[in-house]
Amino acid sequence: MGKRMRIAIGVGLLLVLTMSGCQVVERFTTPVDACISEIGGFVDTFDDPALCGWAQFDSGGASAAIENGVMRIDVSNNGQLAWSNPGRQFDDVVIEVAAIPVSGPDNNAYGVICRYTDLQNFYVFLVSADGYYAIGKYDSQSAEIQYLTGEAPNYYQPSTAIRQGQANNNLLVRCVGNELTLFANGELLASVQDNSHTTGDVGVTGGSFELGTVAVEFDDFRAAAP
Repeated sequence: MGKRMRIAIGVGLLLVLTMSGCQVVERFTTPVDACISEIGGFVDTFDDPALCGWAQFDSGGASAAIENGVMRIDVSNNGQLAWSNPGRQFDDVVIEVAAIPVSGPDNNAYGVICRYTDLQNFYVFLVSADGYYAIGKYDSQSAEIQYLTGEAPNYYQPSTAIRQGQANNNLLVRCVGNELTLFANGELLASVQDNSHTTGDVGVTGGSFELGTVAVEFDDFRAAAP
């Protein structure tokens, strides 16, 4: 699957200058992060397109946009994977998201990213609308995804826990130490070990293995330390 998008955001400080007599007083305030919940963790229900820093784009046959209360990823190129990241940093992390493919072929892939540092270095956790799953990684040693589940050529494994077709799947991913674990709808799909990546951003992703535009909608995203 092709790698297409890189996500980067910047965070700044608000500089307030006040004049009192002949003095100039600099006051630096740390912005309140509305996407950090009171009980901890990064939470986004995608009700505000600009609130939590997700990259939105439309380029090269792929797009990501927050609209109608969801994050939607569209991919029209066969074999292409596209993603969006919010520009956060986690070491060990547990990620939860609701995902539903709303159009396109069932021979697709969609899911979650953790420990993303750049286009060549991250883990990806995928399910498909025809009931398969896989865990893989990108790293700078290879231009192609390296699957950590299954054996060639059957890297994707079937599971009845995955709801097929245009159905909602509640995904949970654990990236804790060298343990990488994927759940769907409360059931364990796979757990593997890998030491390639230790820290980075989180995200959501979608793609297709057949001709036709795949569209996947994501909602109720949460990422927190275990």
